[in-house]
Amino acid sequence: MQDLRGKTAVISGGAEGIGLSLATALGKRGMNIVLADIETPQLEKARAQIEMQEISVLAVNMDVAVLEDWQRTAEAAKERFGNVHMLINNAGVSGGIGPIETLDDTGWRWTIDVNLMGVVYGANVFVPLMKAHGEGSWLINVASMAGMGGVPLAGAYTATKAAVVALSEAWSQELETSNVHVSVLAPAFVKTRIHKSWRNRQERYAPTVAPTSDVIEMGRLSAKAVEGGIDADLLSERVLEALEANEFYIFTHPNYKPITDQRSDQIGEAFTRAAQSPMLAEVLKQETTGWKDG
Repeated sequence: MQDLRGKTAVISGGAEGIGLSLATALGKRGMNIVLADIETPQLEKARAQIEMQEISVLAVNMDVAVLEDWQRTAEAAKERFGNVHMLINNAGVSGGIGPIETLDDTGWRWTIDVNLMGVVYGANVFVPLMKAHGEGSWLINVASMAGMGGVPLAGAYTATKAAVVALSEAWSQELETSNVHVSVLAPAFVKTRIHKSWRNRQERYAPTVAPTSDVIEMGRLSAKAVEGGIDADLLSERVLEALEANEFYIFTHPNYKPITDQRSDQIGEAFTRAAQSPMLAEVLKQETTGWKDG
């Protein structure tokens, strides 16, 4: 990883938790920090905390689900610090919780707009800026271990985090010849307040369905797991270690590897069965065309 001193990082969901921890870790290595968050009081506390450590910081109130807010943040960042060299798409919520037959439509839309479209908007605004100045840059998308395997009763969260993983894989190939290195961070439980995401649920996404007993119990168990998770500062140090090695997938919980191993084994077995199917014999003879080959 190149020298970070004097470079600028924009971090969504930067007012606390993973975002604030990464901001602190990067700031201590000489980066200018742009904290973007929807929770204004907490954002001001974070700004003051960062400034006390003699780190150059700009705090911007931003709703990641609004493209214009991203554009406004980019203008503010450029005006204060000049070129931006790192975007960390960190903001996320745990909404749309419930069984298949119970549809909280606004919960799904809230989760998709924040967890997925927030990542899309961030990249859409900042990647062109990073490509244009040609200096070493990084796009880091925060997904989850949930994106590596399904989580019952958490369809919306799982779907959006899986989408972030897939998007990152696509963008990594798209940008491999550019100056922008792409990574996707997929942690398991970290001590944050994501289980209290409802505190920042925008009015336009007001709940339409009362939580079932299953959902309430899942919320209780999730809160317990989050509160027993790893410290955000440990995660931040792991991220910096991974960026030094130009890692694409950044994992913080190696004990979760059996989950991805099981999935990989099942996929491999499915391909083996497909290859053994008489009806696919002619397909098997066809030349494989990679995505890059068009």
